[in-house]
Amino acid sequence: MVVDRSLLVEPTGDQIMANGRPTRELRDQLRTIRSLRNALTLAFIWVQIIGVAAIAVWVNHPIGWVLAFVLMGRAHLLLNILGHEAAHRLMFSNRRLNDWVGRWLVAYPAFTPIDLYRRGHMAHHREEFGPNEPDIALYRDYPIPRDSMRRKLTRDAVGITGIKLIHGLVRGLGSDNRDVKRQAWSILATQVVLAAAAFAVGHPWLYPLLWLLPHLTVWRVLNRLRAIAEHGGLIRSTDRRETTHSVRQSLTARFWIVPFNTGWHLAHHADSGIPWRNLSTYHDELIRSGYVQPGLEYPNYRALWRKLASG
Repeated sequence: MVVDRSLLVEPTGDQIMANGRPTRELRDQLRTIRSLRNALTLAFIWVQIIGVAAIAVWVNHPIGWVLAFVLMGRAHLLLNILGHEAAHRLMFSNRRLNDWVGRWLVAYPAFTPIDLYRRGHMAHHREEFGPNEPDIALYRDYPIPRDSMRRKLTRDAVGITGIKLIHGLVRGLGSDNRDVKRQAWSILATQVVLAAAAFAVGHPWLYPLLWLLPHLTVWRVLNRLRAIAEHGGLIRSTDRRETTHSVRQSLTARFWIVPFNTGWHLAHHADSGIPWRNLSTYHDELIRSGYVQPGLEYPNYRALWRKLASG
């Protein structure tokens, strides 16, 4: 799956530099953070979470519960992608507000120790596939045989992967590392509040059924599918086109796999200081400049996943 280097041509025009970064004038435009709109986006996520649970209780039908279960897995996806934005400090222009909201209203409800995640994620951006790469376990050794892919996704779907990660959080409660311990207890406190809210509305089983279990199962599947589509099968390189896939986006993929423009992942790695709302504009400029050639882009995620499972 190594990229054909004949496609790694230098961009033309005066907007994109040789390394794919925007020139200063364009960069200043693209790095604008829309704090109010991001606040409304986060509020809408929580409206969706509460609404899905309320409708499931009201309908009280097996099909409704299954649909709610899957949609709650997507809710974890939404929170984690927005948490990624907060980890880059691109959610709010005020850093203190960004970190507080990113912790308590985004990451901790989704079981993510965001401060620890930020440190590892910055290492990921400094050098994909490098010696300090924290996410390498998710996408190394691709392409893999189809039956191996099936086993990985099955482990995710039945909760085996999720339980292992929860065990790590539980161990963090007694860690000697103060940062690890503090964030583990903060996550636990947030989960207690969510469970108490379910109890307060008279449906305590909503927390395990429509929050904890979707996190352990549906979210893990969605996370793997997204992660391997970002970097699976590529190589260590200073050229981001050799480390990060580019995939044409569809409404279905953006709903289930890559919300908040995270599907334009090559653009994000070319300049990780650009907020999610401007990534599509940046990606279009990368195409216009020739930095992203048509041959570099997969037509859809299905084509990329088939390639990743062709080992």
